[in-house]
Amino acid sequence: MTNLHKPKSISTGKRLLVIGGTSDIGRAVADAYAAKGWGVALAARDVERARRNADDIQTRHGTDHVSVHPIDILDTASFDAFIDSLGALPDSIVCVVGMLGDQPRAQGDPDHATAIIRTNFEGPALLLEALAGRLAARGDGLIVGVSSVAGDRGRASNYVYGASKAGFSAYLSGLRNRLSQTDVRVVTVKPGFVRTSMTEGMDLPGALTAAPEAVAQRILGLQTGNANVVYVLSAWRLIMGIIRALPEPIFKRLKL
Repeated sequence: MTNLHKPKSISTGKRLLVIGGTSDIGRAVADAYAAKGWGVALAARDVERARRNADDIQTRHGTDHVSVHPIDILDTASFDAFIDSLGALPDSIVCVVGMLGDQPRAQGDPDHATAIIRTNFEGPALLLEALAGRLAARGDGLIVGVSSVAGDRGRASNYVYGASKAGFSAYLSGLRNRLSQTDVRVVTVKPGFVRTSMTEGMDLPGALTAAPEAVAQRILGLQTGNANVVYVLSAWRLIMGIIRALPEPIFKRLKL
């Protein structure tokens, strides 16, 4: 789709891959980069929804540099073929795949717990590992993994989700360490509460809740600098530091 009312945006020649291109954060990230002239590849399981997002981005920014690529984050055997289908490797990769799930259900339904763990940890980690190897061989690139403050310490209210995000954060830390002597950067982003369809209906504290667009702008800003772990709202770094420091006997008495 071409926007007939606006001139085409000037392409920077750089390309972004958004893994999870139908999520609210993923769409906001794609939009922010497209506004700066980046080409964007949206990877998602729901191809039709991703195409609608791509059409909207193309229309609003007057660009035809938006593509859609099917990916099932649980189909790990398909990852190499997926990367091959992209053509040129992206300059930056943002992984926003996530599944909140239902904690009470996960406690008694192993299949549901497995889906949460594989969606938040196993699939993203294995896909980023395959991509990281190719970026390292090329010699440069940026990988941004969107994790969660829920992974900073296990809480009764969401410990299956939290454990999966803790695993993903640890993976990103290890990957960052492995690639630290190269020009491939790895950044972990922890948004805290975000107003998305995944959190719709939740009673979220306004001062600690970010909009998807705010998350996207923080991620866009990571193209420069040397950040390692980013809390989108700075208050979360202090809050989670306190929570991590609580002695276990006190922590167990809290309803978190």
